[in-house]
Amino acid sequence: MSSYEWYFVRCQSGREDSICKQLIKSIGAAGLQEVVPQILVPVERVTDLRGGKKRIVNKKLYPGYLMIQADLSDPESPQTINARSTLRGTRGFGDFLGMGGEPTPLSEGEVTSILSRMSESEDRPQVAISLKKGDVVKVKSGAFDGFDGAVDEISPEKGTVRVIVTIFGRPTPVELEYWEVEAV
Repeated sequence: MSSYEWYFVRCQSGREDSICKQLIKSIGAAGLQEVVPQILVPVERVTDLRGGKKRIVNKKLYPGYLMIQADLSDPESPQTINARSTLRGTRGFGDFLGMGGEPTPLSEGEVTSILSRMSESEDRPQVAISLKKGDVVKVKSGAFDGFDGAVDEISPEKGTVRVIVTIFGRPTPVELEYWEVEAV
């Protein structure tokens, strides 16, 4: 009876995807999928706007970390020892997070929270809006085309920005799609 738990492991930042692939390959080659069934890069899908084009990208939730599901319940077992040394032997692999080099498993709540963030963003990618409250923006389309205003609120889940525009000398809040404004 295996008792799988999830662990965070440090890895070389910027190389999470390639290190993850390499670890999966190493574990597979050593026949240790029983001990380490899953290795993943925790990401959420976000809509990014570059050069006026919308595209969906994976944004790492924890740059420099991977999540590993493993059964390390018996640290003396040859399988566990073999799995840990196979992981450690992979270039770019740092180590398990934990006290004194001993892996500390994530709580069930932490795992549920991370995995649900990943799957929610699969269904409905968040919008990566590179504006913040107080930024001055110019409206590029619609009824307020050409107006300047200050960002008041950002709603990534809806992909909208509320901008305070001055109309007839009065500050007026206007809700716009994020692509309708650009930073000044």
